[in-house]
Amino acid sequence: MYRFRSVLALILIALFISGCELQSDKKTLRMGHTLDTKHSVHQAMVYMAERLNYYSQGSMELKIYPGGQLGSEREMVELLQIGSLAMTKVSAAAMEGFVPEMKVFSLPYIFRSRAHRWQVLESDIGQEILDATQKAHLIGLGYFDAGSRSFYMTDGQVESPKDIKSQKIRVMNSQIAVKMIAAFGGAATPISWGELYAALQQGVVDGAENNPPSYYSSRHFEIAKFYSLNEHTSVPDVIVASEHIVNSLTSQQQKWLKLATADAIERQKSLWLAAENEALSAVKKAGVSIHYPDKTPFFKAVAPFHATYDNTMIGSYLNRIKSLTLAVEGEDE
Repeated sequence: MYRFRSVLALILIALFISGCELQSDKKTLRMGHTLDTKHSVHQAMVYMAERLNYYSQGSMELKIYPGGQLGSEREMVELLQIGSLAMTKVSAAAMEGFVPEMKVFSLPYIFRSRAHRWQVLESDIGQEILDATQKAHLIGLGYFDAGSRSFYMTDGQVESPKDIKSQKIRVMNSQIAVKMIAAFGGAATPISWGELYAALQQGVVDGAENNPPSYYSSRHFEIAKFYSLNEHTSVPDVIVASEHIVNSLTSQQQKWLKLATADAIERQKSLWLAAENEALSAVKKAGVSIHYPDKTPFFKAVAPFHATYDNTMIGSYLNRIKSLTLAVEGEDE
């Protein structure tokens, strides 16, 4: 009896941590992320679950675990690798340690506009980078929009790289971000996100950079009231799945999952744009000065930085991205 109970306990634990389970006639996939339930990513995942249920006629279910319940982005990717989680959303920047090809997305000004960015992500280039996840025992299913990062300052607008010179700018703990600020003549200052409000308030840094929804939700606009939408980096989010779990699905189930993911990607695009517009409208009402600078001087300032990647894998991707022509001429972001 004791041995029976021990074996039963092990089976129950295995089922609990598995990223995929079969309950009667229903296949259940588990998906985790680190954001709150109001975020466009979570809302798009809820839609993905609805579409998966629709395509599979109720035979497949997607359970979503928001708010970092299952760990950090890196920890969830590691759960995918061992088959304890089916899917997650992760920033391409956080994927660089698993898939070096993703580094290209962290470089400044590789995209000319939002339209150009999506053309690249939905091209052979974007698919090739998604396919590179397989060497890490992952499967890249697609991209979510994470917007573009721009500068916000406590004392004056950023109209050109000259306005960054000698300024202390908070950046993520990323060598590429540090080199970008150096290219503009500024002093990059890595500070944790949770400490940034106080750092702006106390003058530890002169400014920071992020997308409009993050600028708004963090309430950094209360201290840094000058927002310059220069859009220097546009690092996408990536939807990744466990290779082990996807391979355990039938070809029909894999097709349903891909269809549901494609639907969720289109839904998230519109949700993100709505969140951006809402954030910009709210901070403007709160007295923030919003500026749209000419990006040409910024492009020129990072050209030498881009040149350091010549004759490398990242440089090759960079050249292909830059040479890709917009399908719709004149389409703007």
